[in-house]
Amino acid sequence: MPAETEHRLSVALPAGAAEVSAAHGVPDDAWATLAIAHGAGAGYAHPFLLGFARGMRAEGVATLRFNFPYIEAGRRMPGPAAHATSTWAAVAEFAEAAGVPFFASGKSYGGRMASMAAAESVIAPAGLIYLGYPLHPPGDPTKARTAHLPDVTPPQLFVEGTNDPFIDPHSQLVEAVESCRAAEIAWIDGGGHSFEVKGRKRPADEIGAELAPLVAAWMRAQA
Repeated sequence: MPAETEHRLSVALPAGAAEVSAAHGVPDDAWATLAIAHGAGAGYAHPFLLGFARGMRAEGVATLRFNFPYIEAGRRMPGPAAHATSTWAAVAEFAEAAGVPFFASGKSYGGRMASMAAAESVIAPAGLIYLGYPLHPPGDPTKARTAHLPDVTPPQLFVEGTNDPFIDPHSQLVEAVESCRAAEIAWIDGGGHSFEVKGRKRPADEIGAELAPLVAAWMRAQA
């Protein structure tokens, strides 16, 4: 399988341009490009993302993993949402240059930032895939993070674990997702926030790779 190529992407921030790390992998005859954002506490080289990207390339999808500026600067806490949406703008520009359908995805926080960028029309992907979208803080469904989702016009796929504390499968928040323009939820039975299943010990990269066929099939239906 083709190796990934390291890149530096320039992101326009209020204090000036910042560069972030990215890794681009292109299989033969790629039919789409999928940008993959990391979660709040881990950068673009997290094993889950490495495995997911590898699995997507096996499905014929080019992948683009990348850091947000706060991770690149060595900080643990996410910066302003505007910094993340500006990063998505730079990522989309790079990905769209390939001339194949561009999709945006992200683990938890990274997916939420993609949805905000799409809701603000900063990016216009063929579809968005959220891997463990944090619909609310753990165990607190009163603080919903869904107000902007109806403004997202591209199709949306929420890949969610049934044991994820960031989403209650029986809450009204799920109904809010399902009421969006073109959104659906793919439930991973027994999965936690990182799709780990109690009693099944598996490496994070293997867990990520196992999600690829599901995501690729959905992408084909949109492309």
